[in-house]
Formats: sequence, structure tokens, C-alpha cells
Amino acid sequence: MSAPTLSTGKASAPPPGYHPRPGGPAPAREEFVRAVRRNVTAHGFLIGAVLCFSFFSWYPMVREFVLAFQKTEDGETTWAGWSNLSYVFNDPAFWQAWRNTALFTVLALLLGFAVPFVVAVVLNEFRHAQGYLRLLVYLPVMLPPVASVLLFKYFYDPGYGLFNRILEFLHLPAQQWLQDPGTSMLSVVIASTWMNMGGATLIYLAALQGIPGELYEAAELDGAGLFRKIWHVTVPQTRLILSLLLLMQIIATMQVFTEPFLLTNGAGPEGSTTTVVYLIYQYAFNFNNYGAAAALGLLLLVVLAGFSAVYVRLSRSSED
Repeated sequence: MSAPTLSTGKASAPPPGYHPRPGGPAPAREEFVRAVRRNVTAHGFLIGAVLCFSFFSWYPMVREFVLAFQKTEDGETTWAGWSNLSYVFNDPAFWQAWRNTALFTVLALLLGFAVPFVVAVVLNEFRHAQGYLRLLVYLPVMLPPVASVLLFKYFYDPGYGLFNRILEFLHLPAQQWLQDPGTSMLSVVIASTWMNMGGATLIYLAALQGIPGELYEAAELDGAGLFRKIWHVTVPQTRLILSLLLLMQIIATMQVFTEPFLLTNGAGPEGSTTTVVYLIYQYAFNFNNYGAAAALGLLLLVVLAGFSAVYVRLSRSSED
């Protein structure tokens, strides 16, 4: 019996329909072209979105950066260096606008960040008519902002306004809501909170409904009350949503314009409601100083980018 030997035998036949290319394997360029043809629709939508985003977002930011260092006089544009930033820093309204914006942000966080969370917790406890209640909470967001602001301007009227009628019914003195520097900013914050709380409330409600019920049952077995369950179960389980909406609200409130512009004509009594964005509007459209407006907008961009960087750093630290 002879020892077994290794033999290649006959070569396996190529599959049906196979035709070898004379130049060897297909070049990478042809593979890329075929991939593009297979996804031409997807690439078309992607290219369109990138072009729109570039034109309406990136180009204005680049143009603003350029305008911040230019000055236009008699139709001629020249480089101004740091003069626009110097003009903005030496303007007394600059620091007042930042103080008012910071005050609005703090008050908006105390009301606009806490109130939607509390409303979402209350709505989560209802077992009936949840759809109707959600619609009722989200209704102010669906209204045009101008209509909502004008509605509150009617409520704040010192003569026949709803809020003073309520104070009169409670035997309390009437208030000059928008005419008093001490209450004008708070009045703007109340209107802004009512207008924008619907979206945050629904996001909180969706996060609350994703919390396992076993956690609340375990907390009840440990003797936890309502507030302890909220603090030890609800808040930790919604920490990511809370932190994300906190950052979004800081960015949104620091860019407030519509509410003070329509309620108090922008500046308010003694400049009490002049915000940074309204000052940018004044520079550009009242003073025709587009360089100063761009410089102030650039400063606001830097501040908001700083808040975003801090948020990203804190979120990464919490994940680690």
C-alpha cells in the first residue's frame, strides 16, 4: 500500500456568469463610483443639507467674524482692527446689557427650569386624560410668539389688566408691571416661561415614564416619602436630560430678544430690560454700526461656546 500523497487535482470551475477583468481587480475609484451610484439619492439629500447648513449657519458666522474687524463709511469698507471691540467695551450700555441678560438667565432658570419639571412630575401621576393635559401644557408653544407676548402685555396693563384685577380681588395694591424697573424683568421672565415651558415639560414627562416602577416600589418599601422619591429616584434617573436642558436653556435665555422687545420696547424703564441681543439690534439697525454689532455678537458667541465647553467637560467627567 503506497503512502498517501498531496495532489491539487483539478481546479474548481468559476461560478456561472464570471468574467475575469483583463486588468485584474477593479480599481478603488470604480468601486467608489459604483457605491455612489447605489446611494445617489442619499448623497443628494446629504449634499443639499450640507450646502444649506453652510450657507445659513457657517457663512453668517464667518461673515460676522470678518465684520467685527471692519468699518464701513460712505460705502467704503476698511479694516478697523480692534476699534469695534474697544467701542463696545466703552459703551455704558454694554455692561448694563450683560447684567440684565445675566439677571434674566438666573430668573429664567429658577422659573423656566424648575416649573416644567414640577409640572411633568404632576402630570406623570395622572392616570386619566393625559393626552388632553399634554395638549393643554404644549398649547402656548404652538401659539405665535408675537400673539403670546401681546396677550401678556394686555395682562400687565396697569389699568384693566388681568393681573391687577386679581390683585384687586385679593385686596392687594396694583402693580406697574412693565413700567417699574423693579418688576419689569420679572414680568418678562414670567411671560417667557409660560411661552416656552411646554416643550421642556413633554421631554421631562417622556423621561419620567421611562423610569422603572420597581425603583419607586423599592423606595416605598424603605419608607421614602414623595420628596425623597423625587430626590433619590427621579432626579438621578433623569440627570442626563436635566443637564442637557439646562445647557439649552442657558443658551436660549442669553439670546432673549422677542419678549423684552415687544413688552417693554426693548430697553424698558431706565434700561432695565436691555439685553445683549437687543443691544446688537440697536447697533445694527438704529445706529447703523454693523461692525460694533458684529463685535458684540462675536463676544456673545465666545461666551456661549464657553458654556458649551464646560458642559461637555462635565458630562465627560460624569461618564468616567
